Amino acid sequence: MHAFKFRAIILVAIAFILGCNEFIIVGILNDVGHQFNVPVASVGYLVTVFALVYAISTPFITLFVGRYSYFKSLMVLMVIFILSNTFSGLASSFFWLTVSRILTALVAGVIISLTITIANQIAPLDKRPWLIAWVFSGFSIASVFGVPIGTWISTTFTWRDSFWAITIVSLLTLALAYFSLPHKMSQETGNLRDQLALLKDHRIQVAITLPFFGSGGIYVFYTYLRPTLTTLLHFSTQSLSLLLFIYGLTAIVSNQLSGQIAQHGSLKLMPKVYAIEAILLFILPLVTGLQWVALAVVFCLGITMYLLNSPIQLHFLMVAEQDYPQSIVLASSLNSIFFNFGISLGSATGALVVTHLGLNWIGWGGAVYIAVAMVLVIWLNRLNARKPIKVTSHESL
Repeated sequence: MHAFKFRAIILVAIAFILGCNEFIIVGILNDVGHQFNVPVASVGYLVTVFALVYAISTPFITLFVGRYSYFKSLMVLMVIFILSNTFSGLASSFFWLTVSRILTALVAGVIISLTITIANQIAPLDKRPWLIAWVFSGFSIASVFGVPIGTWISTTFTWRDSFWAITIVSLLTLALAYFSLPHKMSQETGNLRDQLALLKDHRIQVAITLPFFGSGGIYVFYTYLRPTLTTLLHFSTQSLSLLLFIYGLTAIVSNQLSGQIAQHGSLKLMPKVYAIEAILLFILPLVTGLQWVALAVVFCLGITMYLLNSPIQLHFLMVAEQDYPQSIVLASSLNSIFFNFGISLGSATGALVVTHLGLNWIGWGGAVYIAVAMVLVIWLNRLNARKPIKVTSHESL
């Protein structure tokens, strides 16, 4: 059990460094723009480019590495990640910084897919939801603690030092992973057609729409969280850091509750979750005149933000284990792929709503997508009832 807990910490640490690398740009926008004489808005496009490359490339690279040892694939990809992150710190121009971010995005999605796959394999059956929830929490912990620390490093020293710090932590994590994770792990071999067979299953086809519309709905609101707090709710800019920090804590709580949902009811509870989330988004525009009531609604939305993560991740993995064992790694990647596509949908929808209707309407715009997700999860539960998934356990590794 001690070995399992240590391995669990390593897997969460991998998610943490991936989160730090992905989110760090948000904290160093001004410093990068100043050094390269590039508008802050242009630096902001690095976030968009990263998310799109991440979402588009992950399934293709996942299909390739899925034929090889999980351990060796993880080690190779983490070395590429470390080199790409170091390249970001060395970038001599904005162009080369963009190239380094693209290289990092190419491997980041596959690394988290392998991390979740390994978590699913090493965890005892009753610990799977707990460990997967913690792996996802690694990203939330990065946004709450890692990014502010990286931002402090950037403002105190240079933005390049933020990347050096990530490299140092990544090297330590790589060494610990090499000596602690089991080396003999792989899925049943299969060609490209065999692996893609997973996507023909109706339970998978409906399931991938949930992170798409679910994250799309919340990101209509979340993309404009800062102006919501300052412009709509009239909180001071001095209090903004504290409010964002508290919201980050609600995101960690959300991931942990996600593990509990996966353990006690799983997807069967998600229609109620989506109903609550849709109601919160719907009433937000109605209570903006009541500052503290509206703030409570905002924090409640933070708690609902990641509740789907563990239930849908376990659904993908269990369907693959039972009927498509050659597609385990691909199954592990589906949630993060479509979550990132959902981010693009939500942020683009939010921009349209704010431009044509106004900031106060973003709650209703997000509620529409959440309502769609609620209908889809009811459909998915009916499909699962027709063809129940048999949960299997792994031998101790």
